[in-house]
Amino acid sequence: MATAFVTGASRGIGKAIALSLAEAGYDLAVSARTVQPGEVRDNALTVHHSDARPLPGSLAETAAEIEARGGKALVVPCDLTDRESVEAAGRRILDTWGGVDVIVHNGRYIGPGLMDVFLDTPLEAYEKMFEAHCIAPIILTRALLPAMLARGGGAVVTITSGAAWLVPPAPAGQGGWGLAYAVGKASGNPLIGILHTEYAERGLRVFNVEPGYVATERNEITVRDYGRELVGAAPPSAIGATVRWLLDSPDAEPLLGTTIEAQDLCRARDLHPAW
Repeated sequence: MATAFVTGASRGIGKAIALSLAEAGYDLAVSARTVQPGEVRDNALTVHHSDARPLPGSLAETAAEIEARGGKALVVPCDLTDRESVEAAGRRILDTWGGVDVIVHNGRYIGPGLMDVFLDTPLEAYEKMFEAHCIAPIILTRALLPAMLARGGGAVVTITSGAAWLVPPAPAGQGGWGLAYAVGKASGNPLIGILHTEYAERGLRVFNVEPGYVATERNEITVRDYGRELVGAAPPSAIGATVRWLLDSPDAEPLLGTTIEAQDLCRARDLHPAW
């Protein structure tokens, strides 16, 4: 049975990837901060107000859905901005399963500064984004890659964002994004290219996946808060189906080490007929 570790799997894209892989026969280790439904923390995206509303989704719910699909689920609580928490997550997976075949770096920092304009964005937001999007994936990959290579290879996927290289269409909070989010996503991008160059010959398959605009629980709340509508967004399950295809299809070989526009690939390959 193949095994995969997906960060940020309590909801949204991470949960969809985990469930898609469970349907393909994978056992899943899933991590996030929210372990049980209804947990409360400040989910504000701006420094101008707090937001203690619980977000839908939890690791417990994701694990139950994985098991309902026939897979085993290992719940790994983890705060990607806390290095000790990240290191503990890697150790738990090694101690429990001895490693995994696939790592999906999907988790991200949620907090003030992501939807703030430049002069309102605190330096702490940049630090937390860098920890979550650059340092945490490095720690986890360093922990899990040796066992993966010892077994003949595996795969690493990073969920990136066009915010890392695109000019926003509008200011943050008005249809665009904050610099902290862009910097954080950009900091995680080089990992895949380096891994491809250094370890492809040892059986490592790697991809950056740009999901585009997706109708996640978090995005649905955000657009409502800013008086907008979630129009033209892909369902998270479409991204899950695309990642599963990249991991399991031999036709994905020409895409190794590259950045994939997930929605374009999903449509071109008809990977999610219901969409």
